[in-house]
Amino acid sequence: MNDLVTQVQATIDGPDERLNTIVGLLVKHLHAFVEEAEPTEREWFAGLDFLVETGQMCTPHRNEFILLSDMLGLTTAVDDVNHHGPANMTPSSVEGPFHSPAPTRELGDWISFGPERARATPMVVHGKVLDCDGTPLAGAVIDLWQANDSGLYDSQDPAQDLGNLRALLTTDADGHYWFRTIRPSSYPVPTDGTGGRLLKAVGRHPMRPAHLHLRVTADGYRPLTTHVFLAGDPYLTSDAAFAVKEEIICHPVRRPEGSDRWRLDGPHEEIEFDVRLVPEDWSAE
Repeated sequence: MNDLVTQVQATIDGPDERLNTIVGLLVKHLHAFVEEAEPTEREWFAGLDFLVETGQMCTPHRNEFILLSDMLGLTTAVDDVNHHGPANMTPSSVEGPFHSPAPTRELGDWISFGPERARATPMVVHGKVLDCDGTPLAGAVIDLWQANDSGLYDSQDPAQDLGNLRALLTTDADGHYWFRTIRPSSYPVPTDGTGGRLLKAVGRHPMRPAHLHLRVTADGYRPLTTHVFLAGDPYLTSDAAFAVKEEIICHPVRRPEGSDRWRLDGPHEEIEFDVRLVPEDWSAE
């Protein structure tokens, strides 16, 4: 450790010891980056300008810093160090930059109300919220959101009302949930900002495989944010956000006829996805 790093770290003496540790490590690794990369002054200030521009792009409906974190694999890295649990738990995955408040809906409701409803493949998604011993969790809340068949979220698309393809659902007495929607598509992350510029500069594609987002909460259990990825998507092995995990890839089942059970009149796809939550007090010991 060089003298400058030691001098800077010696000034870190706040009342929060955890914050002191984090800032001290940040200083250590940033200085190591400078020592290894040897950026020119022009490059360094271009980087600072890049971060300023990233902040200026953030809105209540879009967080460009989250997008950058996802694109660099950092969000998944933070997930991996924070979400240990039993082997059969549902893995966490990145939240992404497009979460926003969702309307409360009833089990079985359609969550699609935009023009995608007339052109896309209908889909029913159902399953249970359970603990890792298989006990159903009644009253669990599922916050879900997805893009449409063109890869656009409501906040990106003037043809969709805010709240389209979003819902807050509560599981029934058996821990069961279900809703009707449309099949999402793979899509590019926003490329009109700093995140997109960085991807282009380093020769990476911006595509994410087709998926739905779920955030599940239940009293006494750790909150879980995860994805449901659709099997067969060509971008599963090269997700721009590095968020794909084998356990959360689901195989949609094609149903050639309607279903009275799911209140669907014609051909549709069906996904069954159970969520297993970890108790708040879980310990590996």
